[in-house]
Amino acid sequence: MRLARFWAGVLGWEAADDARGRSELVPSDDTGFRLRFSATTEPKIGANRIHFDLTSSSLEDQQETVARSLELGARHIDVGQRPEEGHVVLADPEGNEFCVIEPGNQFLADCGFIGALSCDGSRAVGHFWSEALGWPLVWDQDQETAIRSPHGGPKVTWGGPPVNPKRGRNRLHLDLAPPESGDPRAEVDRLLSLGATRIDGGHGDAGSVALADPDGNEFCVLALR
Repeated sequence: MRLARFWAGVLGWEAADDARGRSELVPSDDTGFRLRFSATTEPKIGANRIHFDLTSSSLEDQQETVARSLELGARHIDVGQRPEEGHVVLADPEGNEFCVIEPGNQFLADCGFIGALSCDGSRAVGHFWSEALGWPLVWDQDQETAIRSPHGGPKVTWGGPPVNPKRGRNRLHLDLAPPESGDPRAEVDRLLSLGATRIDGGHGDAGSVALADPDGNEFCVLALR
């Protein structure tokens, strides 16, 4: 898949196929999740609610990441960033936005190459995901929130209001694997008790359960039996 090849080249991750033959990228650093790519016929409408923030160790490093991304098929886009802002906004070959952050960004200073999964969302949804994943809040000010795994890796951030209106299904979403021990249906019940809601349809995995967080963002609990 073209998009998987693009992101493998940008991130330097190894490509693999999952059990259903879909393209996956396996992290080569402390990023605690894989990337899975599924074909879709739905057009992209508006800006994604989720995008990657990639970090830079120096101005030259930032320029190299931008150049490599452009060579692989990215393009510059304008999302309203100001000229004095140091980050570079790009879109991958299918128009999914991502940012290459300037060196010296203190908020992402101790993160890896994927510094953050940056989300458009409310403070309430940040608290929901903190409870859902068991990841502590590392930022909670002025309606902005961020969480991070106790084991490190990228932060997940929410920018607070105003939250852009949702237009159709999100192109990027989370897939959660329930704990190996215990009843996976109890995990779904726990997420519902935290504020998730059931929605129609899974994501092509037999036995999966499709849910939405308090801001309406779809996610999937995998491999229920």
